[in-house]
Amino acid sequence: MIGALYEEALQGGAAVEIEHADGRRRPLPVRDWLALRPGDGGLLARCRGATLDVGSGPGRLTVALARRGLPVLGIDVAPRAVALTVAAGGPALCRDVFGRVPGTGRWRTVLLADGNIGIGGDPAALLRRVLALPAPGGRVLMEVEPPGAGSRTEPLRLRSDRSVGEWFPWAHVSADAVAGLAAACAATVTEQWEEAGRWFVALRP
Repeated sequence: MIGALYEEALQGGAAVEIEHADGRRRPLPVRDWLALRPGDGGLLARCRGATLDVGSGPGRLTVALARRGLPVLGIDVAPRAVALTVAAGGPALCRDVFGRVPGTGRWRTVLLADGNIGIGGDPAALLRRVLALPAPGGRVLMEVEPPGAGSRTEPLRLRSDRSVGEWFPWAHVSADAVAGLAAACAATVTEQWEEAGRWFVALRP
């Protein structure tokens, strides 16, 4: 979801949609990322110690953790998202998770919320990278699709009435596929929970 259209949506510009390869469209859920929503509570409550929010977007989780007094950092590749996080009181940097990440090997909790395991379209590659970020004994908290939703990678693009973005790969991982994914990445699922229709898992390297 990188690019001018994503930045425009964050700025409250023209309505932006996600387009699938078969022509289906759905609104880009910007409002879900701007303020805490049902299901966030249990995720936030499970954050322990220094927390890294990967793909933090405009920073609702980063800001909420900062307000609770936890050491936290949001990273996102969109400059506008990072600026919104900082303006709201959350520490954030413009970083790619596959690049240099501050505090590598020292985080107690790493977040992949809002289906961000889909970033890059290769969940195994992303999970292996994310599992290298926590300190010994730390864990990864990840939001996934409901059981039975199916796991897949598909091309998506953003579009508005005035502009169309480039296609990019995005992955979907269902809750019933997480154990296999974790095993392939030398990780262990330690908890799975559902809240407000959203599904989450905790993993340890």
